[in-house]
Amino acid sequence: MSFESPLPPVDLLNLSVTERVFQGLEARADKRVMIDGITQQAVTGRDLMDRIRKLAGGLTARGQGAGTVTALMAPNCIDWVTAFHGTAYAGGTVTTVNPSYSGAELNRQLLDSGATLLITSPECYKTAQAGAEGTVVSEIIVMGEAPGATSLEALMGDALPAQAPIDPEKTVVAMPYSSGTTGLPKGVCLTHRNLVVNIDQCVAAMPTIAAGATTIAVLPFFHMFGLTVVANVTLAQQGCLVTLPRFDLPRFLELIEEHRMPLLYVVPPIIVGLAKHPLVDAHDLSCVDTIVSGAAPLGEEVAQAVTDRLGCAVLQGWGMTEVTTVATCQFPHNNRPGTVGVAFPNSAVRIVDPETGADQPVDAAGELWVHGPHVMNGYLNRPEDNAQTLSADGWLKTGDVASIDADGYVTLHDRLKELIKVNGFQVAPAEIEAVLLTHPDIADAGVVGRADAEAGERPVAHIVLAADTSMTDEAIGDYLRDRLASYKVPAEVRFVDAIPKSPSGKILRRLLRETA
Repeated sequence: MSFESPLPPVDLLNLSVTERVFQGLEARADKRVMIDGITQQAVTGRDLMDRIRKLAGGLTARGQGAGTVTALMAPNCIDWVTAFHGTAYAGGTVTTVNPSYSGAELNRQLLDSGATLLITSPECYKTAQAGAEGTVVSEIIVMGEAPGATSLEALMGDALPAQAPIDPEKTVVAMPYSSGTTGLPKGVCLTHRNLVVNIDQCVAAMPTIAAGATTIAVLPFFHMFGLTVVANVTLAQQGCLVTLPRFDLPRFLELIEEHRMPLLYVVPPIIVGLAKHPLVDAHDLSCVDTIVSGAAPLGEEVAQAVTDRLGCAVLQGWGMTEVTTVATCQFPHNNRPGTVGVAFPNSAVRIVDPETGADQPVDAAGELWVHGPHVMNGYLNRPEDNAQTLSADGWLKTGDVASIDADGYVTLHDRLKELIKVNGFQVAPAEIEAVLLTHPDIADAGVVGRADAEAGERPVAHIVLAADTSMTDEAIGDYLRDRLASYKVPAEVRFVDAIPKSPSGKILRRLLRETA
């Protein structure tokens, strides 16, 4: 039993994602479409399209087009969008990289993705150099200047007059990395069709996305929420993006007030700040009409507190990298609290018993499955993971435990998957465990998440020390900070005698979660 979207279907356009975004930029050729929230540098629609075409021409001249992968590792900025769409326009694939990654984390992604070019920012250049060692990356390009590096300007060439040939349904344009329901991060193969249809699904499902609106781009572009919903949807809808390289509450509030932003895209920790921080009262935020929250669960009480304080609607959506970005969303005219809304246009959802594979009745809990043109083509070079995650007829098994009411509204309850969500960012327990086990004094390790009022969840590490050794939790934290992004470092370390495991050797995380 599946629940079709109650919304009218959108057309499946035979366009590249860049051509779809260009539709919005052409309508704002002489107006600002991106503003740097720190430097105040701005570009018009014509400026941005010109730079994208020139970068595509330069990449094509270097053979960095169809069949090649470019890694993009930088904080939010105007050139991030230029680099992504320049690569897409040249027919290539972009693997988006978290700019807070360590060299070791970057190295793993570069090796797995097969990236041959790495575009980064000056502040990430040293990490980029370390991460590129031993990979097939032939050159590191810097947005700006860094000693010995080729600048993005030097990569520009003659403008590519038209989109390089692509197959919208098969050509992979974005390859973010996701842990899926379990295991280490994997390359998610998203096509032009995936990204284009998700833009149009968002526009159709969320009528608050007004054409020509200005919004703040503080959610990172390397994350699909930031890339699709914030960047691509806004630009395709003839809007304007004001970028911030990282979240800074005072500047965030100043920019909202200065640019009179009617719509904000945020994650729950920002919602908490809007609900509780005294600095909010010092700014006129009467312009804010709607706030859309995603990437992690949002509590009803916090959402209501923001509504009461700012007088705006707070809507929640649900999605994952494997469905491009968003799969369900609430609506202003029928915001059913406690749910994450209904399925997007052209798609369907269902609840399945994970043990038997049988469909569950209305209001019964089970695993949430999603079907539609926004579902990924699969994981890169992971046939076993694909077989476990995608059914033979194209349904994505999300790993989330949910129920669906008679009207098709989805309520999330728990999850089957091991993934930990810290401030909306994915943390794979297996990745932390693998790094812990490289320490000679650690005999075994198990990591799970625990609830956290500010971050949603935080990792907790359970450690079995090798015989006749000793370590402090501070020493373990220092060891991990040199090898992992800061949000992956456990908030707590517990020393235990053994890690509970099944007869097959699988960690029984449920037992660890009970203690955490």
